This record gives sequence, structure tokens and C-alpha cells, in this order.
Amino acid sequence: MTPTEIVLALFTAAFIDHDPNAARPLLSPDYIQHNPQIATGAEPLLGLIPVIEQSGMTVTTHRVLTDGDLVVLHNTYDNADAFGARSLAAFDVFRVEDGVVVEHWDNLQPIPENTVSGRAMTDGMTEVTDLELTEENRALVLGFVQDVLGGAAPENVTNYMDPAVYAQHNPMIDDGLAGLMAAIESFAEAGQTITQFEPRLVAAEGNFVFVASDAVMGGEPWAFFDLWRVEDGLIVEHWDVVAPIPAEMAHENGKF
Repeated sequence: MTPTEIVLALFTAAFIDHDPNAARPLLSPDYIQHNPQIATGAEPLLGLIPVIEQSGMTVTTHRVLTDGDLVVLHNTYDNADAFGARSLAAFDVFRVEDGVVVEHWDNLQPIPENTVSGRAMTDGMTEVTDLELTEENRALVLGFVQDVLGGAAPENVTNYMDPAVYAQHNPMIDDGLAGLMAAIESFAEAGQTITQFEPRLVAAEGNFVFVASDAVMGGEPWAFFDLWRVEDGLIVEHWDVVAPIPAEMAHENGKF
């Protein structure tokens, strides 16, 4: 099976069919877990499957992005009260090696009833296209992350996006460059200035580029999992899941 097929089979076994016996052969016994609340190793995840079933939690996968041994799922979890909120937007990232899943990272954020842009956190374009432009689009997005979000050269923002064409799915930010700049100013006024934005995971496939970043905002550690869509050489759409990084975790693997 391909990495994508392996990850989707594991995800189906764990979160849809609730079948630990089907999930077990798809997991490395030494599975490395980065979710702060779940212990590392295959057994803690397998032991969680009956809990997921009993909770009534359901999952919808909106996007699948594959880059080598990394597979990124853009998900919504509903009936997820046992995991922190009624509905959660999430990015789940899996690494596959030798035919099994060996590592997992994720970020989860409660889904609000209303958003500033009127867009949902997970709607929008889903089709992967322009596979021949994968590396070009990867470089474009990483330049945007470094220059604009990382603060290296924010004046270069129009090299990466048309100020008027930027569909925003962050629930607190409006569309366009004006919406992004207004949000950055508002966050700064509230003491939420970003002083570090370091990409730690990158996956690109065609018109989609995913970046997971280790950030410091307002003096506290945060994880930013972002997905951008590129069209005609410019970034045109953005989704994200943002969460604080807790000081204590169920393992010693860290968030990244």
C-alpha cells in the first residue's frame, strides 16, 4: 500500500470502524506520539479506540495531502466533548516507514459558531491540482512564512499574494491582505505579538502546502498548523488550526 492508503486504513480502523485488531498491523509498536494528551507507543492509541467509540465521536476528512512519507489529513471531529469541545477542527500528520505508521502530530481547535469572514474553518477548495508545480509552490509558501509571518521582510507580502484575493478560514480574521494586517495589529494591541515562527513540518502536494510551526505568541509557546492553496503563482486561500503548547505532556516527545 502507498503511504496514503496506509494512513487512511489506520484512520478508518481507529476512528470509523473502531477496530483495534485492524489498526494494530498498521502501527509500529514504537509509534511516536506528539499529541500532548496521549502516551507514546502503539498500545495507548489502540486502547483509546473503544473510548472513541463509546463517546460517539465522528470524524469528517476534508483534505488529504501526501508528500513522500508524510500524510496530512484536514479533519473535523464532532461529538468530541470528551476531547475538549463539541466540534474540533484538526490537522493530523502521520509519518509512514516500512509499511506502517511510525509517528503522529496533530493540532486541534474548537470550532466557533461564527467567523469574521463568514467562511467555515474547513470549507473551500479540496482538489489537488498542479502536481508539476509542487516544489515551486512549496518555495513560495515558505518564503511567505519567513518574510511575512516570521517578520524577516513583511514589506514583500505582495510577492506572495494579491492583496484582494485571499480567502481566509481562520475564524478571527477577515479575507484579503487588509484582513490579515488588521488581525496582526489587533493581536499586537492585545499583547499577542508573535516573536517566533519556526516551521518544523512541511508537506506540499501540487497547489496545497502545509506548514506546522513552533511559535511564541504573547511570550507563550503555541503551535500553528497552516494550510495554503496556491493558484497562478500566488497564495489565494488559507486554513489553520492554532493551539497553545502545554507545559506538561503524556510523553517526552514534545509537540514537534
